Amino acid sequence: MPYPVVHVLFFWFCISAVAVYAITKAISRRELSLKDTKKLLLLMFVGGLCTLFPDITAVYNLFVNGNLEHCSIGPIPTHSLLFSFIAIIFGMLVGYAAYREFDKALYMAIFAEAAFLTHLLLDDVAEGGCTYLYPLYNGHISIFSMMDTGFAEAGLFKYLIVSFVSVFCVFVVILMALFALNKFGFEFGYRAEK
Repeated sequence: MPYPVVHVLFFWFCISAVAVYAITKAISRRELSLKDTKKLLLLMFVGGLCTLFPDITAVYNLFVNGNLEHCSIGPIPTHSLLFSFIAIIFGMLVGYAAYREFDKALYMAIFAEAAFLTHLLLDDVAEGGCTYLYPLYNGHISIFSMMDTGFAEAGLFKYLIVSFVSVFCVFVVILMALFALNKFGFEFGYRAEK
């Protein structure tokens, strides 16, 4: 399991690169206002906290059970899409409390879900699987260990499909974050050449 700081930094600098880029650009142009700073801090707080939600049970288990088990609350695995609804609800509540607009609350929920999913993907790379599909399937599924399949042993078609699925999962999470960040004003700029 990657350390919590790795999860947060991975989310902030890899998935939220647009926000980091936009803020760096705004600081260099001296266009950053206090309102923009608060918006960024709120997004980074929600993203940073939601990327840690799957491991939040380690704190609970430390005090209640005396161990650092972090993958379940009783029989319910925390590294699953079902448990990710906590991130969605948290993002929605924080977004609504901050902006009082349902649309912005929905985009904050999408951003929170993207943060949660980055945790699952990073744990999948490090540990070799998560219980993504609980309660439909209780076994570990690893998206990235399938990429370790050798070209000669799998055949061209299977190898390409497995590689596409793995990269597509990361792509979807990045697009979720970019979509949400775009609704909060963070975007890469394009200027046509003259």
